[in-house]
Amino acid sequence: MQTDDLTGDDLVGVLATLANPHRMRVLAALAGGRNYVSQLARELGISRALLQVHLKRLEKAGLVSATLELSEDGKAMKFYEVTPFELHLTPQALAAAALTLTDPNDVEKD
Repeated sequence: MQTDDLTGDDLVGVLATLANPHRMRVLAALAGGRNYVSQLARELGISRALLQVHLKRLEKAGLVSATLELSEDGKAMKFYEVTPFELHLTPQALAAAALTLTDPNDVEKD
């Protein structure tokens, strides 16, 4: 993923996702290589439930991906890894992305 590949709405979503310190720490931990949820939670000193919330948000933004694997003892282990991305923010990139933003008046309210 690169800045040029993102619509304005996608870019807003990625930046909002990155604006959380827990998610930045998760990405920093995964930058060293893939890891499974329990080990990652121990390394970060947060609960697995809280980690899962942040991992789901990172996955939705396209910043991490997950694979389910079986351990030798038959336990299901979900591994996460960083999806390669590069964000290069310039005034010109932001201006181009702004042209593709959804008009808030066109979005249906829940």
